[in-house]
Amino acid sequence: MYQVIARKYRPQTFHDVVNQEHVKTTLENAIAQNRIGHGYIFSGQRGTGKTTVARILARCLNCVEGPTATPCGVCASCLEITSGGTVDVIEIDAASNRGINEMRELRENVRYRPARDRYKVFIIDEAHQITSEAFNALLKTIEEPPEWVVFVLCTTEAHKIPATIASRCQHFSFRSVDFEDLIARMAWICGQEGIEADPEALAVLAQAGEGSVRDSLSALDQAIACCGQKLNAAAVRALLGAFSLESLGQVTAALADSDPRRMLEVVDELERNGHNLQHFSRELARYFRNLLVARIAGSDTRLIAASAAERDRLAQIAARFSEEDLTRYLHLTLELFRDLQFSLQPRFHLEIGLVRLVHAGRLLPIEQALAELGGTESRPAPAAARTGPPPRVPAAPLRTGPSPFEVDRAKKSGLPEPQNSGANALAPAPLPDAGPGERLHAWLTEHGLTHLADAVENARITIVGGDIQILAPKSYHLYLKDRSFAEALRAVFSRPLNLKLSAGDSPEAAPPAAPASAGHADEAAGRALANQEVQRFREVFGGEVRRVRNLKEQPK
Repeated sequence: MYQVIARKYRPQTFHDVVNQEHVKTTLENAIAQNRIGHGYIFSGQRGTGKTTVARILARCLNCVEGPTATPCGVCASCLEITSGGTVDVIEIDAASNRGINEMRELRENVRYRPARDRYKVFIIDEAHQITSEAFNALLKTIEEPPEWVVFVLCTTEAHKIPATIASRCQHFSFRSVDFEDLIARMAWICGQEGIEADPEALAVLAQAGEGSVRDSLSALDQAIACCGQKLNAAAVRALLGAFSLESLGQVTAALADSDPRRMLEVVDELERNGHNLQHFSRELARYFRNLLVARIAGSDTRLIAASAAERDRLAQIAARFSEEDLTRYLHLTLELFRDLQFSLQPRFHLEIGLVRLVHAGRLLPIEQALAELGGTESRPAPAAARTGPPPRVPAAPLRTGPSPFEVDRAKKSGLPEPQNSGANALAPAPLPDAGPGERLHAWLTEHGLTHLADAVENARITIVGGDIQILAPKSYHLYLKDRSFAEALRAVFSRPLNLKLSAGDSPEAAPPAAPASAGHADEAAGRALANQEVQRFREVFGGEVRRVRNLKEQPK
C-alpha cells in the first residue's frame, strides 16, 4: 500500500527533525544527564513536529541501548514505537477522549508497570480539548506519577491548558519552520523520490504550507500526483489555486496608471475563471505586505517567504511606490479581506475595494498641498519628527473660477450661472462703505430675487465673528431659511456664516446682544478672511473659520 510522503519521511531521530534546535538540544542534554521529567507540554502550530518529537523521546527512553539521545532504530522497542504497535507507549486523541471517564481509566492504567520497556509514555494529542473536570481528575497523577511514567501533552493552543497542569510540566514551544529550511527538506525528498522540481515550484509549495512541514509535504504529494516526475511553478500554482506575481501585478499596474477600469477587468477575469474572491483578497494583502517589506528591507531580506527571483521582482515593483502608499494599500486590502468574509455580494465588495485603492493612490501628502498653496517648494518633514505616514489630502488644483458644485447650486436655486471671474465669481464688486444688510439687499435686487430683497429690507442684520444675526418678522422667516438665501450669503460675504434668525416686529428693534469687542473682532476676522493665502487654503480644504484672534494683542 502506498504511504504518503509525510509519513514515509517522518523523522526517526532528533537529528532528522527540521528546526526546533532549542527543543532537541534540551531533550538530548536531559537524557544524557539522566534528568528526565515526568511531564512535558509540546505546543506550537500544526505540522511542526510535536507528536514526532514525542515519539522520538519515547524511543530514546525505551531503546535497549538507552536511555540515549541516539536510539538504534533496530531493536524491538524502536521498531514497535515507530509502527505504533507497542503497549508501553500509549497515544491518546484528546479530541475524542476528553471526558472524566477516559481520564479515570488513564489514571488506573498508570498504576501498572510497563509490560516490557523501561518507561510507560503517554502521548496526549490535542490536549487542550480535555474538559476542566477531566484535567482535575488527572491533576494529582501528573503531579506525582510513578517513576516509570512520562506524560507528553501536545497542543496547538497552549493557553487553554490549565495553569495547575502547566505548572507541573516542562513547556516547549515549537516554532514554525523557516522558509529556506522547508525548501531544502522538500528538495531532499524530491531527490530521494526521483522528482525533478524547479526552485520556484518548491517555493510555491512552501508558501502553501505556511511554516508547517506536514502541510507542505501534503501539497508536494498532491503536486506529484498531478504533474508526475517534473514539477513546474505554473502547474503547481494552478493546482493549489495560488496566484502568480503576474496576476497580482495587474493590480499594481492599474495603481501605477491610476486606471480603475483595469481593476474592474481584473475582478471580471477572476469571476470568469471561477477563482475564490476571498482567497484572492487574502493573497493580495500578502502581496502588498511583501511589497512593503521589499521597499523597506530590500530584495535580499529573509522576511519575505519567496524565491530569490520573486524577491527581485517584488523589489522592482515596490520601487514604483512610496512606503506610505504601500502601507495604505496594505491597510485597505486587510479591510477588504475582512469585509469579504461576511459579504453577500463578494464581487461588488471586491470591485469597490480595488477602486478605493486607485483613489487612495491619487492622494498627495499634506506638506505638498500646503507648499502648493503657498507657492513654495515641498519640504519633507524631518525623519525624527515622523512617527508614521503623513496624512494625505486630495490633490485639488487651485480654482480661478467657479467650481462645478457652485454652478450646479446656482442652477438649482434659480440664480444666474457664475462666470470665471476670480476666486468667488458670484460676489459683486465690494462696497466698502455699505453695511451687511445694504450689500445683501443690493445683490439680491441685482439678481432679481425680489422676495428675498424685501425680507432683507425689513430685517436688521449684524455680523459677529462667524455668525450672521438677523432680526426679522416671522412672516419673512420662511424666505430667509430658503436655500437660495444661503447661497446669496456665501456669494456676498465670501465666507461661510452661521445663520442665527430671531423674530422681531420692526427693524428698529434692538439687535441681539453682542460683546463689547464684537466690532473689533469682526474687523480682525474680515482682514484675515480677505487674505489671499487664507482664501486659497479654504478653497482647497473647505471647512469653517470659527474664531480669529490677533496674536499681537495681549490676552487679558
